Amino acid sequence: MKVMRTMKLSCMCSAVVGVLSVLISPGLAQQTAPSGSDNPPNVQRAPLWGQNPNGMHVYIRAGLKTHGPGLHDYPQFLADWSKILTDHGAVVDGSLHAPSATELEHTDVLVIDKGDTGFMTDSEKAALEGFIKRGGGIVSIHDALCGPDPTYFASLVGGGKKHGEINYTLGADIPYTIVDRSNPLMQGMSDITIFDEAFYNMTWSKDPPIHVLATVVIPGTPSAGTHKGEVVPQIWTFEHPLQGGVPARAFVWMQGHTYANFALPQIQTMLLRAIAWAGKKPFNELVDYQAPPAKAP
Repeated sequence: MKVMRTMKLSCMCSAVVGVLSVLISPGLAQQTAPSGSDNPPNVQRAPLWGQNPNGMHVYIRAGLKTHGPGLHDYPQFLADWSKILTDHGAVVDGSLHAPSATELEHTDVLVIDKGDTGFMTDSEKAALEGFIKRGGGIVSIHDALCGPDPTYFASLVGGGKKHGEINYTLGADIPYTIVDRSNPLMQGMSDITIFDEAFYNMTWSKDPPIHVLATVVIPGTPSAGTHKGEVVPQIWTFEHPLQGGVPARAFVWMQGHTYANFALPQIQTMLLRAIAWAGKKPFNELVDYQAPPAKAP
């Protein structure tokens, strides 16, 4: 009797599995794991429910929270912008760690909102450089371009900031002057003033140089000292190939110290356009995205 019950249970389980396979299989994305990935080949992946299956792939590199309330809120950026970008038609991944080569393998744009990203291990550098050599785009926010070797980071995004130097205003009114109003990235941007932080004492790429989109007159804060009144680029683009690679694009916005500024409509639209541009997509691909109507249940 016990053997019969076991056999019946086994048959019932097999039948249930068979039915579930029939019901579930049509809804699974028929994707296989990429060559060289950590997953075995020919493994079906779950569908991207609610996402644009043809969207550009964006990886958000965030970090642990630093500074006081409302400042340098990298984890909140990861949470908020993964949803914002999904709503605008991107396929989003992200983490609080430096992405591996496998994680960047199918990424179009790496968005970095994490301080002192210039501190990297050799393997992290190799993964980032391999991504850029393939033409991967970077959007660098606030102090992501800070580190021990500003010349190196300038070779990636056009500018670098030396860690440990006083080269910041701290919180102050930051008045933008848009210097390239014809650039599509600046469409809708005006000479607004936001309360944030600006940087000076930058190390710049010279060959090729950055393309400046907006500058700031450094306000007279105690940390600015004699740099008060200097005109310093704060928003720019950078197009370049790393040695042995294809041309890649980088966009830099040096504000974002005050987290509330990410919600400003002009800033949000600028960043969406910048991410699309860095990924070599049409400027308005994310801004103009309209999700298809939901299917009736």
